[in-house]
Amino acid sequence: MRIAGVEIPDHERAEIGLTRIFGIGSTNVQELLSKVKLDPSTRVKDFSREQVAALMKALEEFKTEGDLKKEIRENVDRLKAIKSYRGIRHIVNLPVRGQRTKTNARTVKGKKKTVGSLTKEAWAKLEAQQKSASKNSNK
Repeated sequence: MRIAGVEIPDHERAEIGLTRIFGIGSTNVQELLSKVKLDPSTRVKDFSREQVAALMKALEEFKTEGDLKKEIRENVDRLKAIKSYRGIRHIVNLPVRGQRTKTNARTVKGKKKTVGSLTKEAWAKLEAQQKSASKNSNK
């Protein structure tokens, strides 16, 4: 069944299936179902047309899907534009919410790079790699 542009499997219970809509969590589902006066354990396939219409009308009160994603994107862009601490963390692609990064955050920071003294040969090799990488990125 399609509700608010999202395909919800027919076999799922209402309280589980409606959480597939971006921006609607379990708390919002309970609020929605109480407004529409539906049983949370009802299967999606058992909804009547009137119940679906009432659900759609109640969903209009919530920001969901594209509108919510657009608002989130605009908020992040605003933080970047004013160069706030959080905005800079977004720009540099590092964790934003105060997580430890000295030892963790490997998935964000990438493969570990050892920093320390290099021999002349190793330093020359590293510089050559960086030059070739910058030439490839400028193309």
